[in-house]
Amino acid sequence: MAEHMSQSELDYPFKLLEYFNGFRVSKVIFSACELGVFDLLLRSQEPLSAQHVAQELGTSLDGMERLLDALVGIEILEVEKTDGTALYSSTDVANLYLAKGSTKSLHDMIIYQSQTIYPLWNNMVDAVRSVEGKNQNEKTFGLPAEEVFQAIYRSEEEMLKFMGLMNSSWVLDGHDIVTAFNLSGFQNIVDLGGCTGALAREMAKAYPSSTVTVFDLQQVVETAQKHFSQENDIIVFQSGDFFTGEIPTADLYVLARIIHDWPEEKCLTLLKKIYDMCAPGSGVLLVEAMLFENRRGPVMTQLFSLNMLVQMEGRERPPSEYTRMFNKTGFQNIQVCRTGKSYDAILAIR
Repeated sequence: MAEHMSQSELDYPFKLLEYFNGFRVSKVIFSACELGVFDLLLRSQEPLSAQHVAQELGTSLDGMERLLDALVGIEILEVEKTDGTALYSSTDVANLYLAKGSTKSLHDMIIYQSQTIYPLWNNMVDAVRSVEGKNQNEKTFGLPAEEVFQAIYRSEEEMLKFMGLMNSSWVLDGHDIVTAFNLSGFQNIVDLGGCTGALAREMAKAYPSSTVTVFDLQQVVETAQKHFSQENDIIVFQSGDFFTGEIPTADLYVLARIIHDWPEEKCLTLLKKIYDMCAPGSGVLLVEAMLFENRRGPVMTQLFSLNMLVQMEGRERPPSEYTRMFNKTGFQNIQVCRTGKSYDAILAIR
């Protein structure tokens, strides 16, 4: 490690200290989102004092002032002084991504990270020690490690948090994913495990001549239609279990952030099931955060893989591993597209 560090870093470990305090930075943003700081500042249309924000959100003045100053320090908020009073306002980035009302809001993703992922990561040491590779749902939430989606969907509130996370992901990355390849030749597209339908809507907007269906568990479909439906929706929902039941006929099946949840044997079973449903020329669009072939990055994907260790049964993989699994289940024509963002895509054709 030392040979990669500058002399200044060896003299004083600035970067290490930044890493050590990374969780504190995350919690500053998480806490501000949970308290509603960004929503209040967006609604106000003018800078607000710490006292005003504290009164509106029901917090102590001292605590809120410290939180706002930390948000200024990490350049999420801006501050100006008027007549000796500090007045706080949001940056454009905070208004776009952190306020709940924005069309590109990541608020739901942040709440899930704070209230579900953060507690799981408190048990990372146990996850790494576990020879069986067990996730930490039992220790964190008191739920069986074997029933990962029982933990994720353990209440309507928790289900909504997870679905909000998935919705935020595709609002941010969906367009890049559905346009990674030209999919206009596929007329009947089924998004297996499509959750809220956010990615499916991006698909339908990009390919208006195609029919796009979200296929997911009945409770997920019901919740999606209740909380995430849109007027004049351009997608349809169908309920079922793609592991235990039949899957609909399609020209293209979408598996977005599905395969990384599971061990290889279960993935191969699902891919073979899909292959058997595919006519020649049909195929699968697989969407995952992909490791480099040498597994030395991207760092975010390495962190995602650790998250699979603490929460699920799977892992993140490089493209060659997905290609091998596709080949093993019969698919031969495989194309890989790196988007340069959080998620990448593979198109596999029978």
